[in-house]
Amino acid sequence: MPGIVVIGTQWGDEGKGKATDQLGDRVDYTVRYSGGNNAGHTLVVNGEKYALHLLPSGILNPGVPVIGNGVVVDLGVLFSEIDALEARGIDTSRLVISANAHIIAPYHKVLDKVTERFLGKRKIGTTGRGVGPAYADKINRVGIRIQDLLDEELLRDKVEAALAAKNQSLVKIYNQLAIDPREVADELLSYADRVRPMVRDVARELNDALDEGKLVVFEGAQAHHLDVDHGTYPYVTSSNPIAAGACTGSGVGPTRLDRIVGIAKAYTTRVG
Repeated sequence: MPGIVVIGTQWGDEGKGKATDQLGDRVDYTVRYSGGNNAGHTLVVNGEKYALHLLPSGILNPGVPVIGNGVVVDLGVLFSEIDALEARGIDTSRLVISANAHIIAPYHKVLDKVTERFLGKRKIGTTGRGVGPAYADKINRVGIRIQDLLDEELLRDKVEAALAAKNQSLVKIYNQLAIDPREVADELLSYADRVRPMVRDVARELNDALDEGKLVVFEGAQAHHLDVDHGTYPYVTSSNPIAAGACTGSGVGPTRLDRIVGIAKAYTTRVG
C-alpha cells in the first residue's frame, strides 16, 4: 500500500480534512507533519461537527493518528482537544507523538504577541499562538522537544537557557516583565505523565509500517502558498506545508511517497 500526501494547493481551507476523512477505515496511519494550532480541520461525521487544530483528522478513524516531528505542540491545546473528544465518546488512546516534535512554551506566546505589536503597521498577521517563535527556537537550536519532558533536570536547564536572552529582550526592548523559568518548567512538567505513553520514534514506526504494506496518509495543514520557502513571503506560516514537508516533518524518505493529492476550491480566498 502507498504513502499518500494530501495538501492544500492555495491558502488553506480547501477541505483537506474532508479529503483525508473520506479514506476512512482504509488508512492505517494518519500523520500530521507541519504547523501548530494555528491550523486546523473541521469535519462532520454522522452529523457531528469536530474542529481539530493539532490532532490529525485520522483521530476519528480506526487507524493510528500521528503527530510528527515537524509539528510544534502546545500541550495545553493538545490535551484540551483530547479531553473534548473523549467527552464525546471518541477514543484518543491510539495517538502517537514524535519524541522530536518541538513544544510551544508559554514564553513563545508572549513573544509572539509583543513582537507583533512592536511591528505596528508592518505586522505579519500572526495568530499570536507562539508558533513562529517556537520554530525560530528550533532553528536557533534552543528549542524544547517532547522527549525533554521525560527528563526533569534537562528540561529545567533548557528552559533556563532559552529564557536567558528572551528575558533581556522582554524587559529592555518590549518593557515587559521577565518570565520565571521555574514556573514555565513546572507547567510543562505537569503534562509529562500524560505525554509519556504517546511518545514514539515516529520515523522508525512509519517506515516499518510502509515496509509492511500499510497505508500511510500524510495530512497537510495550511497550504502551498503559506509555505515559508515557496509561499507569499513574508505573509506565510513558519513551516513547510508543501508535499516535501511530509518527508522532513515525519522522517520518511521521498521514495516512500507514492501519490500527492492536491486539494483546491473553486474560488480563491486567503485565510487569516
